[in-house]
Amino acid sequence: MASRRRPSLLLRRRGHFSARNPPRSYLSTNPDRCPAEPANPARAASILAEKDWFRRLNSEFAAALPRLGPRFVVRVLRAAVPLEPLLCVRLYVWASRFGTHFARDASVRRALEDALWRRGPVVLSAALVAEVRGCGCELSEELLCTLIASWGRLGLAQYAHEVFVQMPRLGLRPSTAVYNALIAASVRAGAVDSAYLRFQQMPADGCQPDCFTYNTLVHGVCRRGIIDEALRLVRQMEGVGIRPNVFTYTMLVDGFCNAGRADDAVQVFNTMNEKGVLPNEASYRTLVHGMFRCLGRYKAYDMLSKWLGREPPPHPSAWHTMLYCLSKNEMAKEVVEVVKKMSTRGYLLDNATFGIVVSCAVKCLELSSLCELLDDFVKTGGNPAFDVYIMVIKSLQDCKSYSKANHYLERMVSDGLLSSVASYNMVIDCFVKAGAVDRAVEIIKQMREKDFLPNLVTFNTLISGYSKLGDVHNAKAVLEMLMEHGFMPDIITFTSLIDGLCHTHQLDDAFDCFNEMAEWGVRPNAYTYNVLMRALCSAGHVSKAIDLLNKMKIDGITPDAYSFNAPILSFCKMQKVDKAWNIFNAMLRLGVVPDSYTYSVLIKALCDERRIDEAKEVFLAMESNGCSVPNHHSYWPMVSALTKMGRFSEAGQLMNKYHIRNVQLGCGSNRTTEHGIDVQVVNV
Repeated sequence: MASRRRPSLLLRRRGHFSARNPPRSYLSTNPDRCPAEPANPARAASILAEKDWFRRLNSEFAAALPRLGPRFVVRVLRAAVPLEPLLCVRLYVWASRFGTHFARDASVRRALEDALWRRGPVVLSAALVAEVRGCGCELSEELLCTLIASWGRLGLAQYAHEVFVQMPRLGLRPSTAVYNALIAASVRAGAVDSAYLRFQQMPADGCQPDCFTYNTLVHGVCRRGIIDEALRLVRQMEGVGIRPNVFTYTMLVDGFCNAGRADDAVQVFNTMNEKGVLPNEASYRTLVHGMFRCLGRYKAYDMLSKWLGREPPPHPSAWHTMLYCLSKNEMAKEVVEVVKKMSTRGYLLDNATFGIVVSCAVKCLELSSLCELLDDFVKTGGNPAFDVYIMVIKSLQDCKSYSKANHYLERMVSDGLLSSVASYNMVIDCFVKAGAVDRAVEIIKQMREKDFLPNLVTFNTLISGYSKLGDVHNAKAVLEMLMEHGFMPDIITFTSLIDGLCHTHQLDDAFDCFNEMAEWGVRPNAYTYNVLMRALCSAGHVSKAIDLLNKMKIDGITPDAYSFNAPILSFCKMQKVDKAWNIFNAMLRLGVVPDSYTYSVLIKALCDERRIDEAKEVFLAMESNGCSVPNHHSYWPMVSALTKMGRFSEAGQLMNKYHIRNVQLGCGSNRTTEHGIDVQVVNV
């Protein structure tokens, strides 16, 4: 290896870069050296799979279970989830023998239901009943209710009803709890009619509906938007002396919104106030989300703004949910208005909500408004999170506002937000992507002054920055530093260097670096090949790029759309459309999905040769293949070609289609969009 000539692009590997053995742990997983603890949940879960599981559990865990409590049972259930679901039933049956507090514990039953739902279903077979009775136990009401709940989540409500009919043979009598489980399972599975049937049957079995029964039915009909039936159920429950609670009214709010009755949804809160029922956070969130769902974003904003301005002011969660919905709909102007209203009322944004607000603001607001939003948040005592500053800094750098970006960076440092190598790396990446590599180097110096040592990501980011600027000399200097710090170059290091060499038209050196990767044990990926193929095509060596594409497939690396785009574009520029078409077909045969750039290049090349019918076929394929929405690069070449060929009617139809698509795309933006203009063409 030492005798081989090594290119001068990379330094020679040194002997001290050998792989190091990881430090030996003082903890061992070997059961011979470190016996399992008596209260080990994994041990208990493994015993459940054994033939004499009942005896083994008793001998190892019976004495400790009363001390360990239901929490230990939950841990064992979670450990048993990857195994057979029947094992979870075994554990529940065994634990129930030690007291009803195990059988009725909400966390235990929830863990059992989750396990049966994830790995089920568990069928209540004769063999299972016999196994339960063989342990000296009987099938309990709590176990049956849990089984029914899991069947409902799995969509097996009909099976739950069949088991319910067989309850006397299991030694059980119907109860309100069992009826509630069955009704809830039916509603969850979408079988509201079956739920009503059991509801009407309850009095015949001596069972009285409770608040949970009515709430479940109200939820079922509200989810379908049958709000009048929900109101009838509420009146019925009040008639039998059951007082509706906050869950009842919250479901009514959801039902009114589903039915498109926004005013009635707001009125529910007045009813709650009259009845002395306090809304919870879920009530407010349900109303705000429901308004946006049933009214549309602008009507919902107008109506909710009036409602939030009332006295006494609603819970802060209503404001926060409003901001969330506005941000998701990219209504940045309205977001700022709400933030100002909250400030005048003395409400403070939490960091999570403010992060959502900023993620919307960076897309839609002017930079001055964005900075004002951030500064006002700090003035009111807020502490912006690291990711919020990063979003703002990236936006400022994209607009070349480096002084303001530096201001916020200094604030991040003073606030102690740069507290790890990872956080420094993100800031360095921001400057590198903005082309301010010198500023990134300064950050690395500050990083070292704070006793944070750069890692491989730090050096790779810097190499990538210099390479994109075509500064290969400094990229190699950083590579030398990388290895001096004990790191080995990886795929990102090599690909960045190759990209830099290609940018400076040093193709021979780029291929030397590419060939050297194997000597360092680094396997190129699709992006590495794409960089080289793009450089070859730019230099006019399209045939060599295709040879490299074939080598890529031989080496077992799957090409992507970018791999084919460079040769397709080159052939189109050379007016060799048939060759571009052949590559496009080869791309499809390999199962590679073309992107909008691929289609647009082909469409333009075909239109330039007035092969408009073929271009239209490509355009239709673009739409049918689920590609991103066609843009003006794919529409206008066809419109221009059709017009030149005198096919004015087709050109007009295509322009109308483009305008309609523009309007639809503009609906999700805070920017106003012109309505589509009908293009009327007179056939000549």
